Amino acid sequence: MKKKRITAILSLLLVLLINASVLAAPAASNPAEPSINGLSAITIDLETNEIIYEKSIDQKMYPASTTKLLTALLLAESKKKTDLLTYTASAKSQPEFSMNLNLKPIAVGETMSAKDVMLGLLLYSGNDAAYMAADNVSGNNTAFMAKMNEKIASLGLKGTHFVTPNGLHDANHYTTAYDLSIIGKAAFANEWVREAMGTKQATITTSGGASMLVENRNKLLGLDGCIGGKTGYTSNAGKCLVAVYERDGRKILGVVLSSVYDAEDTFVFNDMKEIIDYSYAMKQTTLHAADSVVKTEKITYKPLLIMGPEKTLDVPLIAKTDVKYYENDVNKTELKETYKLNDIKLSTLTGSKSIATMTVTVRDSVQNYEVFSSLSVFDLVKANILFYAGLLAGLAILIAIIVIIIKKIRGGRRRGRGRTYYY
Repeated sequence: MKKKRITAILSLLLVLLINASVLAAPAASNPAEPSINGLSAITIDLETNEIIYEKSIDQKMYPASTTKLLTALLLAESKKKTDLLTYTASAKSQPEFSMNLNLKPIAVGETMSAKDVMLGLLLYSGNDAAYMAADNVSGNNTAFMAKMNEKIASLGLKGTHFVTPNGLHDANHYTTAYDLSIIGKAAFANEWVREAMGTKQATITTSGGASMLVENRNKLLGLDGCIGGKTGYTSNAGKCLVAVYERDGRKILGVVLSSVYDAEDTFVFNDMKEIIDYSYAMKQTTLHAADSVVKTEKITYKPLLIMGPEKTLDVPLIAKTDVKYYENDVNKTELKETYKLNDIKLSTLTGSKSIATMTVTVRDSVQNYEVFSSLSVFDLVKANILFYAGLLAGLAILIAIIVIIIKKIRGGRRRGRGRTYYY
């Protein structure tokens, strides 16, 4: 007997020690937030639109040649690859870097395929290629500027205004890291633009016989999952970069604005690598744990389901899965939860079916979760016990009255049969 007690005590101590070690085990932690040279930056999940990393994402900045992503998108939406575009006077007048000045002279009136113009625009980042696209799409830069800002408005962007198709400095030509991520996403969604920004090098030709080898200025392309992007630089804008990555089937887009220019041209690319690696390693924070109450909703329903009086009941709502988000200042400040109730039935009130949809939004990110009532049939009966008791009492009285009436009727019939009548 004594041995059994000692064994039981030792077993209990062992269980406690195991549980203590589990509780003491350190939880998986997120990586330290990177320190980058860029004054503004963002990463977003391309499938969910969730903001993962953010730094001054709504501050107005100069985009330099990352502007050409929007120019490329408008070119792709207006022309076919085989269309011939004319080299214009405004294209000829552009400073370096331009195909005409830095590669081979191109005469006004020469033509190039739209495919080659796109490659000159996104790989070489030719300033003249941007004006060539603008003039051939809209007739002149003024009309193309209007087209650019119409597209910006259609994307719902509030912090962007473009003046030139190539992004050369203008005080009225600006964007934000957040807006540029939306422009970058829209450009990447276009098959032609996506194909061009992911091309490392190509040869382009003109009708005048010029043949030019152009190489992508994005040094990250092809490394660590980088599948596309666009560089940019002016002295006012600093080094800028938009890049798209894919790792294990998941795509993340990054933007870095106003980074440092260095002799080896590495800082902006290092900035991008830092925020992309951080974003892939980042784990979401649990906003609501599975099976926890996310909200208590006042529900009006009929205890008799389809008839009778209505009653209001506080119903705790639970999510069956974890509700998670990326914890950063923007998400914590702007995150909103809304609820849309389904038709109220017995199956929804007792949690057999979803009672509502919970929508979690932050800007363009919209996540939907089905939520359920945590009430049981017993809870409903308990909440309406007086009503159901009164109902049963009323039914009992009604039945009793009916029985009495039936008995009286039957008794009257018997008395009627027993009478003798004389004539």
